[in-house]
Amino acid sequence: MPEGEESVDTAAVTLPRAAEAAALHRVARRRKPDPNGQRKERVDARYSIDEKKDILRMARSLNIAGAHYVGAVVMAHVHGDLALPGQRTPLDDYIDELTALRGEVAKIGHNINQIAKKLNSGGHPHPGDTTALAQTERALTTVGATIRHIATAANQAVAKKAAR
Repeated sequence: MPEGEESVDTAAVTLPRAAEAAALHRVARRRKPDPNGQRKERVDARYSIDEKKDILRMARSLNIAGAHYVGAVVMAHVHGDLALPGQRTPLDDYIDELTALRGEVAKIGHNINQIAKKLNSGGHPHPGDTTALAQTERALTTVGATIRHIATAANQAVAKKAAR
């Protein structure tokens, strides 16, 4: 066991899901050796007793040293392979863009509704009102479908983010 690492009761170890363990194992194994044969620089970090136990438990489940596990996870994050909890990702930007787009398309639908209301307000119809009303109805149907598609895409993106 590496210096400074304490043993953890393995009977109390809760194993991670297979896919999560495989992904972490891949990340840890991707860490390439130092070209000089060893790592010489050191970064100190402090952990609570429970955090350290969790780190060591996960490292053991991957059959690697705790320091190797911490280094691999940190370097994976540095290289963009892992996101920290609460960190914005491109998926967050995509969800925000979809939300903004939905709002803009909804404004178009509101304007089309105002046009339809004006055309249906009674009185004597002008030449072309029937054609304009039919086009307005088609445009409003298209806007409604577009908003539903945008909402579906946003919901799928949110579900994908929640699954991470």
